[in-house]
Amino acid sequence: MQKDTFTLRPTDEYIELIKLLKLQQIAQSGGHAKILVEDGLLKVNGEQEFRKRKKLRSGDIVEFEDITIEILAG
Repeated sequence: MQKDTFTLRPTDEYIELIKLLKLQQIAQSGGHAKILVEDGLLKVNGEQEFRKRKKLRSGDIVEFEDITIEILAG
């Protein structure tokens, strides 16, 4: 299992799920990110997530296959 962190910029309160997938290079494009979410392949805080624009805040945990990403405050 691969554990990663993503640190929000100090000016940002949250990041949208599909933007995180692109920035962490889990998805090759926005369209690919949307498909991953729509297909129910992601979990946020242990629950399957289908909202593409889900706002991820500090403390949230995103899981995809063997990758876990923890969101940290900037």
